[in-house]
Amino acid sequence: MRAVVLALALAFVAAQPHNLAPEFAPSKTYVYKYEALLLSGLPEEGLAKAGLKIKSKVLIRAEAENTYMMKLEEPELFEYNGVWPKDNLTPVTKLTTALAAQLTTPIRFEYANGVVGKVFAPEDITPFVMNIKRGIMNILQLNIKKTQNVYELQEAGAQGVCKTLYAITEDEKADRILLTKTRDLNHCQERIVKDMGLAYTEKCSKCQQESKNLRGATAYNYILKPASHGILILEAAVNELIQFSPFSERNGAAQMQTKQSLVFLEVQKAPIVPIQAQYLHRGSLEYEFSSELLQTPIQLIKITNVHAQIAEVLNHLVTHDVERVHEDAPLKFLELIQLLRDARYEDLETIWSQYKTRPVYRQWILDAIPATGTPAALRFIKEKFAADELTVAEVAQALVACMHMVTANTESIKLVEALAMTQNIVQNPILREIVFLGYGTMVSKYCVDLPVCPIELIRPIQELLAEAVVRDEIRDITLFVKVLGNAGHPTSLKPITKILPIHGTAATALPMRVHADAIMALRNIAKKEPRMIQEVALQLYMDKSLHPELRMLACIVLFETRPAMGLVTSLANIVKEEQNLQVASFTYSHMKSLTRSTAAIHASVAAACNVAIKILSPRLDRASLRFSKAVHMDFYNSPLMLGAAASAFYINDAATLLPRSVVAKTTAYLSGAAADVLEVGVRTEGLQEVLLKDPTLIDNADRITKMKRVIKALSQLRSLPTSTPLASVYIKFFGQEIAFANIDKAIIDQAIAIATGPSVKNLGMDAIKALLSGVSYNYAKPILATEVRRILPTAAGIPMELSLYTSAVAAASVKVRATTTPALQENFHLSHLLKTDIRLETEIKPSIATNTFAVMGVNTAFIQSTLLSRAKLNSIVPAKIVARLDINEGNFKIEALPVAVPEEIAAVHVETLAVTRNIEDLAAEKFTPIIPTKIMEPISREILTSKRTSSLAASLETSSEIVREEVKAAKIRFPKTARLNKKYCAKAYAIGLKGCIKVATYNAAFIRDIALYKLAGRHSFAITVKPVESEAIERLELEIQVGPKAAEKLVKEINLSQEIEVEERTPIMTKLKKMLVPGVRNGSLSSSSSSSSSSRSIVSSNSSSSRSSVSSRSSSSSSSRSSVSSRSSSSSSRSVTTSTRSKSASSIASLFSASSSSSRSIVQLSKKRTYPHKFQRTHKCLFLTATSAIVSKSRSSAASFQTIYNKNKYLGNDLPPTFAVIVRAIRADQKVFGYELAVYLDKPESRLQIILANLAADDNWKLCADGVVLSMHKVTAKVAWGAECKQYDTMITAETGLLGPSPAARLRVAWNELPSAFKRYAKKVYDSIYDYMPAGVIKEKDENSAKQLSLTVVATSEKTLDLIWKTPTRTVYKMALHLPLALPLEEIKGLTPFDEVADKINFLVTKAAAAECSFERETLTTFNNRRYRNEMPLSCYQVLAQDCTDELKFMVLLKKDHIEQNHINVKIADIDIDLYPKNSDVIVKVNGMEIPISNLPYQHPTAKIQIRPKGEGISVFAPSHGLHEVYFDKNSWKVQVADWMKGQTCGLCGKADGEVRQEYRTPSGRVTKSAVSYAHSWVLPAQSCRDTTECRMKLESVQLERPVNIHGQESRCYSVEPVLRCLPGCFPVKTTSVFVGYHCLPIDSAPIRPESLSSMYDNSVDLREKAEAHLACSCTAQCA
Repeated sequence: MRAVVLALALAFVAAQPHNLAPEFAPSKTYVYKYEALLLSGLPEEGLAKAGLKIKSKVLIRAEAENTYMMKLEEPELFEYNGVWPKDNLTPVTKLTTALAAQLTTPIRFEYANGVVGKVFAPEDITPFVMNIKRGIMNILQLNIKKTQNVYELQEAGAQGVCKTLYAITEDEKADRILLTKTRDLNHCQERIVKDMGLAYTEKCSKCQQESKNLRGATAYNYILKPASHGILILEAAVNELIQFSPFSERNGAAQMQTKQSLVFLEVQKAPIVPIQAQYLHRGSLEYEFSSELLQTPIQLIKITNVHAQIAEVLNHLVTHDVERVHEDAPLKFLELIQLLRDARYEDLETIWSQYKTRPVYRQWILDAIPATGTPAALRFIKEKFAADELTVAEVAQALVACMHMVTANTESIKLVEALAMTQNIVQNPILREIVFLGYGTMVSKYCVDLPVCPIELIRPIQELLAEAVVRDEIRDITLFVKVLGNAGHPTSLKPITKILPIHGTAATALPMRVHADAIMALRNIAKKEPRMIQEVALQLYMDKSLHPELRMLACIVLFETRPAMGLVTSLANIVKEEQNLQVASFTYSHMKSLTRSTAAIHASVAAACNVAIKILSPRLDRASLRFSKAVHMDFYNSPLMLGAAASAFYINDAATLLPRSVVAKTTAYLSGAAADVLEVGVRTEGLQEVLLKDPTLIDNADRITKMKRVIKALSQLRSLPTSTPLASVYIKFFGQEIAFANIDKAIIDQAIAIATGPSVKNLGMDAIKALLSGVSYNYAKPILATEVRRILPTAAGIPMELSLYTSAVAAASVKVRATTTPALQENFHLSHLLKTDIRLETEIKPSIATNTFAVMGVNTAFIQSTLLSRAKLNSIVPAKIVARLDINEGNFKIEALPVAVPEEIAAVHVETLAVTRNIEDLAAEKFTPIIPTKIMEPISREILTSKRTSSLAASLETSSEIVREEVKAAKIRFPKTARLNKKYCAKAYAIGLKGCIKVATYNAAFIRDIALYKLAGRHSFAITVKPVESEAIERLELEIQVGPKAAEKLVKEINLSQEIEVEERTPIMTKLKKMLVPGVRNGSLSSSSSSSSSSRSIVSSNSSSSRSSVSSRSSSSSSSRSSVSSRSSSSSSRSVTTSTRSKSASSIASLFSASSSSSRSIVQLSKKRTYPHKFQRTHKCLFLTATSAIVSKSRSSAASFQTIYNKNKYLGNDLPPTFAVIVRAIRADQKVFGYELAVYLDKPESRLQIILANLAADDNWKLCADGVVLSMHKVTAKVAWGAECKQYDTMITAETGLLGPSPAARLRVAWNELPSAFKRYAKKVYDSIYDYMPAGVIKEKDENSAKQLSLTVVATSEKTLDLIWKTPTRTVYKMALHLPLALPLEEIKGLTPFDEVADKINFLVTKAAAAECSFERETLTTFNNRRYRNEMPLSCYQVLAQDCTDELKFMVLLKKDHIEQNHINVKIADIDIDLYPKNSDVIVKVNGMEIPISNLPYQHPTAKIQIRPKGEGISVFAPSHGLHEVYFDKNSWKVQVADWMKGQTCGLCGKADGEVRQEYRTPSGRVTKSAVSYAHSWVLPAQSCRDTTECRMKLESVQLERPVNIHGQESRCYSVEPVLRCLPGCFPVKTTSVFVGYHCLPIDSAPIRPESLSSMYDNSVDLREKAEAHLACSCTAQCA
């Protein structure tokens, strides 16, 4: 039996295939030839590429079982920089020599079954060399399965654990095994990659699904030979391609190609001897990151003496950036950052101690250290601040930069934690806020790439928050909540929710602003755990007991989680039943705006919202601007993967003028990622109340006690919380809150005290003295705006980097000197400046230089081989200005003097290059343009400009004439670049300057006409400004002279009246006017003082437009309204003669291209007028009805515009100008170009004249504007321009009147002649307006005045307008345009009850936004415009409206007496005001004392309260107390509360919060559905039937008289809403039915005692039934 088993075993072993793992037999050294080539660039040949090649022999020998030695022999390094594949590789001899020792040092590695294990090497071998050797070992990594030929697995390699596909075939004839494996670098379990600067971005997974920006794959091809105990690798070829594009792939991609070759040469017997050094464990096959993390790919610096090199760069920056930024300053700043990164902390100490006393050097160091991004920067700031070597401002600036630029690791996080506990930081609130917010930012950055973030990092903040809640420290609670929000750690959800109002009464007691901050802090957590946040946000949103603002903030958070279709649909169903209109409007608008999103990251949410809004009512889309809104707008270009978005959230809670909070956010989309760039939030809680409330209003004990006694009867009244006057603001940068401020009264008082303190005054005096002695200041500010990097290893072990850098340096050189005449004394006062002539000379040279680098390629500390795109911006705009101010003389003058301007004031240069450099031979640095110069065919295009002279306006026009130079005769070779070279120039002779714009581009679009290839190449854009040759300008001047000396400043004499009079006296002109214009007498035109015919009667042959009569009526007829035949009224706006009709038609056709419809159809249309009323001018009505005394006093109607104008056409003959303005350019030949403007004011005639004239001696162009206030209701102006103001003219008339019963205002513009260009553009605008007319506009064809436009605005009510727009051919109506604010029509007329201007303005502002409650014809209209019949009980007061906060600023009570007349009682300040009717009068009592009507108005002695007659009644005004007006007469009353009181009132008139669905809110807070029950709940019940108020009723819960079966159980029911009933001992004499809610209890339960019925008010409603309510009671003599 044993023999059989042995035979079977031997047979089984013999049947097994040989081992397929690579074998290196003992005692043998295997020699391979190894080559690796890396190239970066565009894939096409013929373009420049940068590359690196490694060449060597590789020796491998087995040292022990599964342990091998590897050694490189004859290593060589080459670099490639040239046109591929034409140019040759260049040996890098010096670098090869420097690294030869490391490269040839043997290393030890574990290797078993084709898998590389641990790697061992001496300590002095750098990671760069180790990674090269890992690239070789990576070829040896083979996981060959014996049973499968094609299979997939996740295989470890130098680049991580990635998806690998194996395919094995066998060539039996050649006795070879052919193996192919492919690694997909986009599907890795563990990808070796390092990202920097991307912590704030959010990846768009959907974008990357459609088109990845970064793709990579590696193909390995092996030829294997079976050996005795395994296989031998004869040849291995590796081809890796990694491509990147900032756009979608279809728009092109740059690539990094890696090729490796390993070829077996021979077997040697010589062993590999390790060096005499300790071999340390150096990791595994995985790539090891090292110095490339600190090495910028833009430059390579060989550091020999870091201290000296830093000093050298600092000296360069300080020396060359004084007056103008050097073009290399951004690059030098990057060099300084690189040196500081490599420096030790001791070197930083040395540098600081050397330069800390030199301000310019000090500033450069403090700007550069945070940009290094190392923990040493934080340590430096911490220690220097502790040593008191830094100011608070310097520390604040440095800390903000550090928190966002320092790399987050455990060391930097511990430094920030220690910094937060530093005493200096704790004592300064601003620095403490910066450090704690920065700590949250650090934790967020650290955890961005970790699968699980350590809770130990955020636990200290959570504990501090818990302690702050226990101590009730609101400021600390707010701070720590924001810190947790910055960190975004998922475990912070629990401590944050503990302070939300969903976890018991403790959280509910916190201020609402804390709740708001806590909700907004959930957003960063939502980016990591969206499902968790969705649950909390939805819970908050559904809680209808929460404040609407909190629910809307929860809505914002919910949508930032990008909810799925089901959740969005559920939200829509909630909104469908939502009672709060603020929440419903906000949610609907948020959904609708998201439906328009085109960004790929919002695609699923947009689709879900598109379905959801179809569920909701479209009426929500018509909500007015008073309701909360959310707006989201974005633009996204999918092919370019580029876009931007803006969101704004307008949150209101009571429909007030100012919103409760506003949040605005901007987002950028780039290369498949999104980042919230900037967010600003402002809360105005209480701000409006502070601005408009009477500041003298303080708590008055008597007033509050009195009011509380009154409302004590309303036992269920729940006061609204008093809003603490507060404004707060926060700012977020890339999703991280960097600063916030809560502004309350204490802070405002502190700021005022500082501003008015002696220190500020002394500072101001020091500044003035410094200006008088002359100030010279140079300032430079560098910034590293962008440092975004991605480093990933290639198959060869060489790192590939993708990076984007932006560095900028801005500088300004300022010189200021002030002089005074006469000179000021040593100890002068500020008031002395007002009596001197001040001259201020300023010279400023602002400049900026910006460099942006985009890099792809190899970046190491030894060698760089990259594709570099570099963009440079340089700009300088110098100016030299002299300003002079003489207040006594009323003169202000500013001069711009010539300055030395560089050839280019702004230039942008972009170039793409192949760059190679190595650390051992920096002088051999090589740059090659990506498009070789040889294939660029020169094509030159020059834009020349036609010269324009004379006026300033003409000189600024740019010539459009383009002249191209001849293209060279040589035939263009292929390929050629897409090349453009243009130059646009314009000359402005008036200011003596010539400006040019140069545009040049050479790109690779000839290969592929796509975005990436258009960017590749060379581009430039430059703006140049030069003086015009032979047109030298000495200076430009702007001078303003006010007062009597204005006439002396006029350069060009103006005598307009003589020129016109001479023309009018010409007999020929007079005869022509008589012939062409009927009604003209003695050279003047008959015109109307009240009509617009005078407006159109301008000195021209066509001046009479429509209203002149054809008959020979006397010129004294001022109305001139008669017409031919029976068309006197209907033709007042149309021409009445055939000749005028034809002229009208021609003018219409020329200006507006009238419709070709027949005149008959036009007449028919015009008869169907939408508006039946005619405009009745108030100006005319006053003239016809006023007495002669009034007419003589007003002068308004007795004299028309034309009459006043003809008296004195040029006011300059009799009056000096009020002020003059002269703008001029003074040339070297003393010729003057420019304009002068003179303003004349004739106060007796209420006339204003403005003359604008060209200063050129040979130019008679002028603009003349004449305006006259004919009355309080009409203003007329004439504007003429052209040669001597006679080429073109218009008449503009603005007047008020009536259109039917409604007040109206009309603006009319008439003309005689207009410039042709103006007509052309007017026609385009005219046509486009009608093409894009909004909905609800009525358009009618009409035959109106030919050369006239008019706009009439009709105020049909205080909140609605009608608009009527008339043109020569059409009339357009917009009816019932709703206004967000009420128009104070009566108050605008001057009927405000206060005398002081500030009080008038306050009154008008309050009136415009006030909420009104009124009563008329037994119908009450609430503040929210909801109407119901108020069945009032007799003799019982009801709370009409009151301040429902604890301040109790006012209370208005209403009652109906026994004869059913209304009485109103107003409690405000320290007075009681009673208003009630008596006979035909209204009686007013103040504190029980009657005030006769003849003694009104009554003014409160201290408070701003006034009582005065108004119409048939009496009004009480107290806008600064929140009660704008209470009006009372015999038949009606109205109550208006100020805008800032909205949402804080209660009573019969409601809360004034716009929530009509929740209008009937009882004192207990319950919303009832019965208007009668609601009204009765606000009755002030009596205590006993003997009360002096004669009220005999009380509110009580009543039992339903019949038994009810509820859910199959017999029950007795009690009302949960109070019902009016007579007091004990009284019986009803008048009743009414009211529907109330009942709560039912089982019939076998214990009956409720009468005294315990009030406890029923908090129970739920089981059913609604009628109950009997008492309205009037009669009591017996024995009542209690």
